[in-house]
Amino acid sequence: MAARSPESPCMTDRFDAILITRPGEMEGQRVEVVTMTADELMPGELLIAVEASTVNYKDGLAITGTAPVVRRFPMIPGVDLAGTILASDSADWRAGERVVVNGWGLGEVHYGGFAGMARVKAGWPIRLPAGLSAEEAMAIGTAGYTAMLAVIAIEAAGVTPDSGPVLVTGASGGVGSVAVTLLAGAGYTVIAATGRIEEADYLRGLGASEIVARGELAGAPRPLAKERWAGAIDSVGGVTLANVLSMTRYGGAVAACGNAGGMDLPGSVAPFILRGVRLIGIDSVRQPIPARVTAWERLARELDRGRLQAMTKRIGFADIVGAAADIVDGKVRGRLVVDMAGAAGRRHI
Repeated sequence: MAARSPESPCMTDRFDAILITRPGEMEGQRVEVVTMTADELMPGELLIAVEASTVNYKDGLAITGTAPVVRRFPMIPGVDLAGTILASDSADWRAGERVVVNGWGLGEVHYGGFAGMARVKAGWPIRLPAGLSAEEAMAIGTAGYTAMLAVIAIEAAGVTPDSGPVLVTGASGGVGSVAVTLLAGAGYTVIAATGRIEEADYLRGLGASEIVARGELAGAPRPLAKERWAGAIDSVGGVTLANVLSMTRYGGAVAACGNAGGMDLPGSVAPFILRGVRLIGIDSVRQPIPARVTAWERLARELDRGRLQAMTKRIGFADIVGAAADIVDGKVRGRLVVDMAGAAGRRHI
């Protein structure tokens, strides 16, 4: 039987959700706010009251339909959520525990976080790390968690602060902003590449020592270019990643975690076979629980809260759809955290 706290709402309580539908194969998708009950959610052992969420680039693609992120219709988007367990059918969890859930197909094939409640599988959440509020966890979100995975990857590849500077591409975006902050906090010299050079002061405030215009990484890649950095965290892909690799120092490492600039890699094998450069792919969706816990616990310990606050804008549930369009259009700096109080459950009469 489900364990339920005395204050938990009954299963017929109503809440608001953003729902993406596609009426027919030849028609575009439709995005609307609907009222639902817990009984309409997808299967899972845990029912969660969603307290906070965030808008990532992937969420923007899903809501705008710019890319085929959603693979099942209808769908509640939102790849992140933080909240409190209302009911549990798992011996591993109890009502009242506070959790973070990201990845696992949320917002793609399983109803996601842009709703007042969510039902998920018991193997998906981790416990909210000590010292983090739900809002702070979502200010970090998948973007920040991915940045931490990338930092861990280049550390494991032997790139240390003494190795030389580390480049962060897409630096004014969500992944990039957190990556700059984490690397600077760990003692690395950080070079921030951005297409919005007007954000130079913002990036220096996060810890960047040097700002590079995106255009410097936009030309036709050479097999090998002048060595400039010992490592890099790239959230752009495409031509940018090819240029980053060509400029990476001997024995360096590049963690690739995004494709905003394209899925192709129009480069050369020269950096790999002549300089021993390593290209490390970062997946945030299906990481095993121990790796997730390690990343989130390090974020709770190491991420400067003042800098996190400086990169974060707070919005309400009603602002999600507009924010999704803005993030795809490149108008969002840093992180967006969503206060989900506007979608909270209401007693059905």
